[in-house]
Amino acid sequence: MDKLPFKETLLEACQIGLKNLLSLIAVTVLYLLTIWIPYLNVGTTIAMESIPAELAKGHVIDPFFIFNGKYRKNMGEFFILLGLELMAFVPAFLLGIIPACVLSIAWGLAILLFVDKDMKAIDALRKSNELTYGYKWRIFGLALVFGIFFGIISGVLGFIGGLISDAVAGVVSVILSVLFVPFALGLDAVIYRNLTRENEPAEEAPKAEVVVEEVVIEEVKE
Repeated sequence: MDKLPFKETLLEACQIGLKNLLSLIAVTVLYLLTIWIPYLNVGTTIAMESIPAELAKGHVIDPFFIFNGKYRKNMGEFFILLGLELMAFVPAFLLGIIPACVLSIAWGLAILLFVDKDMKAIDALRKSNELTYGYKWRIFGLALVFGIFFGIISGVLGFIGGLISDAVAGVVSVILSVLFVPFALGLDAVIYRNLTRENEPAEEAPKAEVVVEEVVIEEVKE
């Protein structure tokens, strides 16, 4: 069964982005305004990474959830996860851009699994690689189409804004960048939900009923 049908995945990502547009813009702005605060920014960063998992469950995002202290509880394991990824990405980049891209897609669900499923760093990386097996090109294609679509919109509106003034073009660019975030998170949510969804057990076939017909032999008395 295809867990990531191309058209349906893109459409659902846009639907999730539109449904949560205002709340996701608000949480993005809150994050950017507080990212300079030491220690607090660790928890808010982990919380931001968890958003696709929350969206995948159909939850409505409360912008202030990023300040919940629970996200700082496992900050040590979070840094271990980032460290393991960094140590692997360095040699992957040295071997070329393609191995690095493949590795980034293979481990793309690791942080979500770490936050949502409370997995250890190494287990999250291993599970992410397992879940994305056979879907790496599909994930790459979805992200590419998504990026091209928003790139075209950004380019057209930026050009129009540039005809007015450079300041207007800059404002348009910032606004579009912020608007892109909810839809990107929506795409991540659909990918995460579909790839982590357990296969539904096949319905047990009904047992065949054996009907025993009694044949009554009547003796015909002469």
